[in-house]
Amino acid sequence: MTDLQDAPRTGTTPTTPVVHRTAILAIILVTYFMIILDNSIIFTGLPSIQATMDFSPTGLTWVQDAYTLVFGGLLLLGARAGDIVGRRRLFIIGLVIFSVASLLVGAAPSGAVMVAARALQGVGAAILAPLSLSLLTATFSEGRERSRAVALYAAVAGIGASAGMVVGGVLADLISWRAGFFLNLPIGAVMIVLAVRYLIELPRVRGRFDVVGAVTATLGVGALIFGIISSSEVGWASPRTLISLAVGVLLLVALVMNERRVEQPIMPLRLFASRARSGAYAIRFLYLGAMMGFFFFTTQFLQEVFGWSPLQAGLGFLPMTIVNFAVALSVPRLLDRLHSVVVLGAGVAVTFAGMLWLSRVDQGDSFVTGVALPMVLIGLGQGLAFAPLTSYALVGITGADAGAASGLLNTFHQLGSSLGLAVLVAVGTSAAAGGTDPVGVLSQRVEVALTGSSVMIALAFLVVVLVVLPGDLAQKRAGSSRA
Repeated sequence: MTDLQDAPRTGTTPTTPVVHRTAILAIILVTYFMIILDNSIIFTGLPSIQATMDFSPTGLTWVQDAYTLVFGGLLLLGARAGDIVGRRRLFIIGLVIFSVASLLVGAAPSGAVMVAARALQGVGAAILAPLSLSLLTATFSEGRERSRAVALYAAVAGIGASAGMVVGGVLADLISWRAGFFLNLPIGAVMIVLAVRYLIELPRVRGRFDVVGAVTATLGVGALIFGIISSSEVGWASPRTLISLAVGVLLLVALVMNERRVEQPIMPLRLFASRARSGAYAIRFLYLGAMMGFFFFTTQFLQEVFGWSPLQAGLGFLPMTIVNFAVALSVPRLLDRLHSVVVLGAGVAVTFAGMLWLSRVDQGDSFVTGVALPMVLIGLGQGLAFAPLTSYALVGITGADAGAASGLLNTFHQLGSSLGLAVLVAVGTSAAAGGTDPVGVLSQRVEVALTGSSVMIALAFLVVVLVVLPGDLAQKRAGSSRA
């Protein structure tokens, strides 16, 4: 892959350090894979965690929610801090935090310690996720070499989520749920050594830090995610939910007003000027909401309706994981032949077909026809969609905006995951209320929730057709006229 070879950047001098692009890309991909893996590895281990830590059903949700809340709330701050403090330095700090937190989660003697350690993991992830993408953007110039690097990055995003289900199930059943978190220690240690060796410090942004923007972004997104999480526990009409959501919205409105006038904003509003880029943010929000519901409810269905063990449930995701991996690796070549919007639209459409098929699953169905074949379609669709979706979110981004753009992309990722799951849990629970047969109730809940996921994917396809496609054509016409 000659585009990603180690070479000095254009215009280097004898005193300019060589940019080891292959090594940098490897560090970025492995680190991001570790973060994504931890986001899903927890699901198949939840029954074991509940038994070990004596969590109540409500308390168990905070094993994931503590991570999500801190991760989503600090994303924009983590991205902007990298621009000012230095991406290399902060990236290494993030690796240390994430690795130490993983050790604390795996060794946690009580539920309270585990939840606190998961929150600390969220701090590390909020630093690493946006910096991984901004380092990639700054290292690879826009064009073919960045497209290939972004395609690999996007493949990791899709493969990591589904692989987490497999790895989590295998480790929880054969060893312990703790093993998945201890696995991060050797990986994190190697990445720290390589980061110190190969990452170079990129130019920092001079000037003031946007304190008001940092506070309103962090607290606003955090309040919004907290309200969304609360809705699944106490309902949408609860004062706790309503107040949290209202505070979150007000703080985000204040963020927008502040960003319009501040000299160096934490979230430059010019990032929304491109219709294609804004559409990519919206699609990621809807798509991740649907996929989080898919992982959450399909895992329950396999274990509680089919009666599978965590190991069997984890291995049950292999059809999706294998197809996703194969397709994602072929996407860079596919994008050389087809327009990005065609690949994105096809990926979203195929995902919709698979999700709608899976939503019809019933306790009397076989695994092959009811679950495995729909998973193949979902894996195919996700493998096609993630690379162009990530590319559109970064189209036209300069090095100065790389941190903010990657932070914004990951913020929509986390908000979509949190809101989507909360909505689907609420819809599924209300639809199955009053049932007496536990298996039948769960089966109905899964059907309704996955139908909701299908609706989200359908909306994402509409955004592709009505927003991204016209925006992409407009950008191409503008580029042709300037040329």
